[in-house]
Amino acid sequence: MGTIDFDFEGETVIVTGASSGIGRAIALRFSEAGATVINADRREEPKSGGMPTHEKIIDEHDETAEFVETDVSNSDELESVVLAAREYGGVDVMVNNAATQHSERFLDVEKDVFDRLHQTNVGGYFFGTQAAARDMIDRDEPGCIVNTASISSEVAQYGQVQYDSTKGAIKMITRGTALELAEHDIRVNAVSPGQIATEFTEGWSEEAQNAAGEGGFLKPVPLGRAGLPEDITGSVLFLSSTDAAYITGELVYIDGGWTAI
Repeated sequence: MGTIDFDFEGETVIVTGASSGIGRAIALRFSEAGATVINADRREEPKSGGMPTHEKIIDEHDETAEFVETDVSNSDELESVVLAAREYGGVDVMVNNAATQHSERFLDVEKDVFDRLHQTNVGGYFFGTQAAARDMIDRDEPGCIVNTASISSEVAQYGQVQYDSTKGAIKMITRGTALELAEHDIRVNAVSPGQIATEFTEGWSEEAQNAAGEGGFLKPVPLGRAGLPEDITGSVLFLSSTDAAYITGELVYIDGGWTAI
């Protein structure tokens, strides 16, 4: 099969939650393509250890990168990280990726858990999109916004109502903002990963895992494996590129075919 070489030289990309997992892989892939990358995360160090994302980018790819401590549940901090991008010319691509998860039976979920999930997963994407779009409009520049949704945007999972509801909201944030921002030449799309092997999957309740079946899901993944963070990056860069110039308001499911059966 052929390969695609992306070129984001001279562009500035913000990736929320880029210290670990999918966000880290996305940030590294953008840097390989020549972009300046800002990691907006609450913690600088990767959950699995190793060199912080921005340091790895500078060390291995010799590209400009920065870490900006950011709690995406705080809209003021999202505006601050977008302001930081102005030092590099302004944000060209915003990847709303930071999220939190909590597995628990619906009847046992407390309000503070529900509120925390929605402030981070919904508010973080809503106001992250808003802050980035305002910057693009103020500079009279086109831009791209890519959200990390989930198969949970489409299907329910046991013990995940509180989480699934946030990802369903991201689906409509993606489509609604794509509609309103089209007149400004700002495209908004989302990737919807399936079961991806990252630190994020830690913390699933034993009850939820057992309910999901021995292999993680009751039905098999047609491609026969769990996904890797690197399986997500190509679609994010494609949706952010000129090759996707006529694509907006779409969700791309990256799940090994799981939602197809």
